[in-house]
Amino acid sequence: MPREFPRTRRVGDQIQRELAELIRGELKDPRLGMVSISAVEVSRDLSHARVHVSVLGNETQTAESLKILQHAAGFLRHKLGKSMHMRVIPELHFHLDRSLEEGARIGALINLAIASDRENKD
Repeated sequence: MPREFPRTRRVGDQIQRELAELIRGELKDPRLGMVSISAVEVSRDLSHARVHVSVLGNETQTAESLKILQHAAGFLRHKLGKSMHMRVIPELHFHLDRSLEEGARIGALINLAIASDRENKD
């Protein structure tokens, strides 16, 4: 795991807040689903930002929303440059975060195992 630096973490947190606001307020594409930004990892030289997003919907809606975000990356970077006072604004790379889906799947498996144990006790 790469070593994390306080400045890159602070910049990532700020980008996460700003991007969430920009996506909600500036992107007017009706095909864009419910998107939430779960994390932003910024490279040490602040030239690249890996934006982890989770999308509410099925696989086609998820793929479409991710494609729209990739297409709007330049626009969002430009808007970030206006709102954040930094010399270099990182290039945005959007990646799908499936941790919420995995958490729900694991929770369902645990509930199924608990119910199975209760049935075996009786």
